[in-house]
Amino acid sequence: LLEAASDFALYPGVQNDAAAKEFLDRFPLPVIISALQARADVPGLESTLVNCLERVFKTKYGASLIPHFMPFVQVGLQAASQEVRCLACKTVSCLLENVKIIIIYPLLLDCLVNGNEQVAAASMDAIKTLACLQRGTNIVFPNLAAQCSSLGRVRVLALIVKLFSVSSSVASIIYSSNLLSLFEAEISNSQDTLVTLSVLELLYEMVEIRHATEILSRTALLQLLASIISNASLESILRSRAMMICGRLLSKVRVVVSAIDGRLLDTDECEASLEALGQIGLSTQGAELLLSPVARHVVYAAFDRQGRGKQLAALHALGNLAGEARSDLNGSAEETLRLLIYEAASRSPKLTPSGLFLSVLQQEAETRLAGYRPITALVARPWCLMEICSKEEIVDIVTDETTKIGMEARYGCCQAIHKAFTRSTKLMSDPSLAGIASKLQDAVRRGPFLARREAQPVVMTAERF
Repeated sequence: LLEAASDFALYPGVQNDAAAKEFLDRFPLPVIISALQARADVPGLESTLVNCLERVFKTKYGASLIPHFMPFVQVGLQAASQEVRCLACKTVSCLLENVKIIIIYPLLLDCLVNGNEQVAAASMDAIKTLACLQRGTNIVFPNLAAQCSSLGRVRVLALIVKLFSVSSSVASIIYSSNLLSLFEAEISNSQDTLVTLSVLELLYEMVEIRHATEILSRTALLQLLASIISNASLESILRSRAMMICGRLLSKVRVVVSAIDGRLLDTDECEASLEALGQIGLSTQGAELLLSPVARHVVYAAFDRQGRGKQLAALHALGNLAGEARSDLNGSAEETLRLLIYEAASRSPKLTPSGLFLSVLQQEAETRLAGYRPITALVARPWCLMEICSKEEIVDIVTDETTKIGMEARYGCCQAIHKAFTRSTKLMSDPSLAGIASKLQDAVRRGPFLARREAQPVVMTAERF
């Protein structure tokens, strides 16, 4: 059995139903389970049989046999061996819909809270599988809020995040079951920084889910995050993470924006603040909200060479605000954006926006790459297009980049300038700009990696001796 199980478990390809049936015909499940429970003093027996059964149950034929061996699954979920418990959790994920969920679920939850890391991960996957079943959500959710250790509570919250991602309907059940209050309770309890940080990391993961914004905005989490950001007595890392979560989650909550604005003067947290504002600025509503006194920090920092990390964060945030990946802003926000950039230019030795853009593009590769983003977004505006065309050095850099890093970003910027240029009748008819038009057209034709120009035949007079 040990030799055959090892061969089956270590088979390099995917085991099919025929292979699983052939193996189980030779060694029926009761025989394997009996050997596993006996825990004979044979080196590697338990590990080999566990790995073998895991592959067996991943086949349709093996999974079809699981309902007939439910006592084994129940015993396995309570076994002393972590390997056996992990196998039992993974087995549940392979179950058919006729499994007795109400019996299995409490045992899975115990594995989640009290098992080792591998067992907890396997039980979490199994519970997610059950929640996807037609009858699963009605049984899973009412029993979820268990009293346990801080590690157990964090694992329960991780499970909520995983279930939240299943679908918007499951997320709605989580909200209706008041399970999100568990996040509120843990965030409010700031006595253990590590636990609070772990909860914030899970919340950061949750806000990436498509339907999270609508549901989470109904909770008290926003107010709690704003209070963390404003609380100078808390650890800096907690405030920074809270800002990043708000940046992903919100686009029009002024209380949070005001709280982030208050942290922009803190050198240690300025980069996180700028990144958070950039996340808010991804949406049109968020950008229009920020194009007020708050946005001035982003614009000023984008062209400030005093702090490299700060400038990089600000350039990316400005690219989001200006709308690299979305439609234009309303008239008031557009005018505010234009005035802020001209104001930033007037405060610098460069005096003009074109001078600011050129200064950014003349810096090292990473800063230049970040600088392509706001130019790509802004050049659709006639005033910015005129600024770009007034500095042929900008066009030279964008059309003939020598660094291979970020060539796609450079090409996107080049395409944006070329598109705006060709749409401007005034610029197209200006003979003084013919050279710029030719460079842009040639660079766009050559593609993102600047393919070499086609070889041209050279006609020469033959040398005579």
